[in-house]
Amino acid sequence: MTAVLYGVMIFVWGFSWIAIKWQEGEVPTEVSIFYRFAIAAVLMFVLGIAFKKLQATNRRQHLFFALQGLCLFSINFLAFYSATHYIASGLTAVVMSTAPLFNALHGKLIFNTPIKRNFGLGVFVGLSGILLLFGGDLIDTQWSSELLYGLLFSLLGTWCFSIGNMISIYNSQSKIQPYTATSYAMAYGCVVLLIIITFKGFSLELETSTRYLVSLAYLAIPASVIGFTVYLMLVDRLGANQAAYLLLITPIVALITSSFFEGYSWTLYSSLGLVCVISGNLMTQIKPSILGCLYGFVRRERRVGKISS
Repeated sequence: MTAVLYGVMIFVWGFSWIAIKWQEGEVPTEVSIFYRFAIAAVLMFVLGIAFKKLQATNRRQHLFFALQGLCLFSINFLAFYSATHYIASGLTAVVMSTAPLFNALHGKLIFNTPIKRNFGLGVFVGLSGILLLFGGDLIDTQWSSELLYGLLFSLLGTWCFSIGNMISIYNSQSKIQPYTATSYAMAYGCVVLLIIITFKGFSLELETSTRYLVSLAYLAIPASVIGFTVYLMLVDRLGANQAAYLLLITPIVALITSSFFEGYSWTLYSSLGLVCVISGNLMTQIKPSILGCLYGFVRRERRVGKISS
C-alpha cells in the first residue's frame, strides 16, 4: 500500500507544477490559490461528513490546524506560485526536493530527532546541486534578478512546507488523523488567503479560459484533495523524512513536463545539478552503516585488484 501511495503522489505532484504555471494570467496569485483550496476544502468536508471521517476536535487542536493551514495551504503556495513567475516550474520542484534536508534540521530542533552522521555530506552535495542548477544561468544572465527571485521564493516555500510537516507530526502525536487535520488546515488556509485578498483589494473574478479552469480543477482535486491527504498519510506512517522521499522523484517528472510545455532546455550543469540534489537528499537518509559497508566494499575491491595485478 505504501508503494502504491508513493506512485500516486509522484505523478500527481509531478504534473501539478506545470498546472501552477498555467495559472498565470489576469487572476492574482492569491485568488487562484484561494479558489484551489476553497474547492478542495469543501470537497474534503463533504466527503468527511458523508463517510464519517472527521474527528471531534478541541480549541487547542484548532490552533495547530490554523498554523498548519498558514504553512501548508497559504504562505508556502504564495511563494511557490510566485517562483514560477520567474523560473521554470520544474526548477521550483527541484528546489522543493530539498524538503528532507529542512525536515531533518527542523526535526532535530523541534522534536530532538537524531541527525545521521552523513547528514553534513548530504547537505553539501545537495546545495552543490542547487548551485549547478542555477549557477550557469546566473552567470549567463549576469546574475539576473528574476532567477534570484525564483530561487528565493522556492526556498521560502520549501521552508514553510517543512514547518507544516512538523505541525502535521505534532497533530498525529495528538491522535488527529491526517484527513481531519488536512480538512481543517485547508479551511484555515483559505481564511488567511481571503484576508490577504481583501486587504489588497483584489477581485474574486475568475478567468474563463479552458486552460485556466482545467488547471484549477486539477490543482484542487488530484493535487490537493488526493495529494495532501495521501502525503500526510505517508508522514503519519513513515515520518516526515521518509515521506519526503517522493519529493526526490517528482522533480524529474516536473522537469520533463517543463521540457515539453515550457521549452526548458537541459544542459550539462542542470543535469549534474539534478543528480546532486537527489544524491544529497539520499545521503542524508541512508544509514551510516550502509555507507560504511559500501566504502569497505570499494576498498576491498581495490585491494584485490592491486594484488591480482
